[in-house]
Amino acid sequence: MIINWIFLVVLVAPCFSLENDLARTPPMGWLAWERFRCNTDCKNDPDNCISDQLFRTMADILVTEGYADLGYEYVNIDDCWSEKYRDTGNNLVPDRNRFPYGLKDLGDYIHSNGLKFGIYGDYGNYTCGGYPGSIAHMERDASMFASWEVDYVKLDGCYADAFDMDKGYPEFGYFMNRTGRNMVYSCSWPVYQIYAGINPNWTSIIKHCNLWRNYNDIQDSWSSIETIIDYYGDNQDSIVPNAGPGHWNDPDMLIIGNFGLSYEQSKTQMALWAIFAAPLLMSVDLRTIRPEFKAILQNRKIIAVNQDPLGIQGRRIYKHKGIEIWARPITPVEQNYYSYAIAFVNRRTDGTPSDVSVTLEQLGLQYKKGYKVEDLYEDVYYGVLEPKRKIKVKVNPSGVVILRCDIKVETTPTRNQYSQFSPLNHVFQVRQNSFE
Repeated sequence: MIINWIFLVVLVAPCFSLENDLARTPPMGWLAWERFRCNTDCKNDPDNCISDQLFRTMADILVTEGYADLGYEYVNIDDCWSEKYRDTGNNLVPDRNRFPYGLKDLGDYIHSNGLKFGIYGDYGNYTCGGYPGSIAHMERDASMFASWEVDYVKLDGCYADAFDMDKGYPEFGYFMNRTGRNMVYSCSWPVYQIYAGINPNWTSIIKHCNLWRNYNDIQDSWSSIETIIDYYGDNQDSIVPNAGPGHWNDPDMLIIGNFGLSYEQSKTQMALWAIFAAPLLMSVDLRTIRPEFKAILQNRKIIAVNQDPLGIQGRRIYKHKGIEIWARPITPVEQNYYSYAIAFVNRRTDGTPSDVSVTLEQLGLQYKKGYKVEDLYEDVYYGVLEPKRKIKVKVNPSGVVILRCDIKVETTPTRNQYSQFSPLNHVFQVRQNSFE
């Protein structure tokens, strides 16, 4: 089987419409939704309800347990934080019982930890949980968020007309810019239009949003992860060209350490989210996470792949009989040859590891001086391998092996130098019989 992988390159001028110069690498942090949902019962479940206490506790743990040192810097509130009705001045009001000190005070506490503060809103009449939306109050809400010194705004799209979003989402971004405070702008704009059968205007979305959702909400299950993997692989020709520094595809939260993923499946999510150049927003109870899952989330080498300054999203380059190979061009770059992160994924469920054997050249790695190859989970260093050298990996069911293949160079270009490189055309030749 011969698989052609051609990077389509769009050189985009600086995006002055967004005017924030933020999210040059995918945002990292902690987000409440998948794990804590819309739990507002602080009387019967005070430790797990959406409350001031929950977010202060998670902010503390990000710092004391080493997450912040690795780049997890955002503490993000999701839905169900406000009162059910606006006040007499039409302002959003945090729930007075669950957030007794207000959100400015909570944001100050998060900032005092050296972290950043994220908030949730909805473009429509109501949030998905039935709380007040922003559609008639966008300027007011943007100003309110800025007054609370918010650093990150997620704008959902429930209870809104998808046809109006091409105007509404840029308008809210305009009002954010008007506040003078730079805030990361996370849009749900395209996913609602896709639901409605509308072809999203990606040029406008890239121009106005730092990141966006383009597929279903993640759930706490391996089957949910698999649908996202399939969506990103099956639609990569339309998805991949949209990603880059300042604007990212968002396949949704990391659910590692919750209830639905095995250890192997958790490793797979982390590896593929790094290949996807996806935001790394953990949604897990950091108070009770088991050490082996914490280690996955804190894997410095995989985080480095995710945060690579080139910002090129990876692609699926092989799929056959339950085996997939995904590849992402990364730094360092030498003479227009890229280094790569390569993920071998086993989607089989037959209960035994699968051997995958392939040369670097078949994976598209053609730099004649060779690549320094390392397994990012097992800390196995293979040495410097030339393109014709075959490499064999053993991949567990629903598991992954992720390799970093760095071009052998004497010096590494600076980040500013990386901007001169643009992805070339690559032909990946992965022979089907390599896996038989």
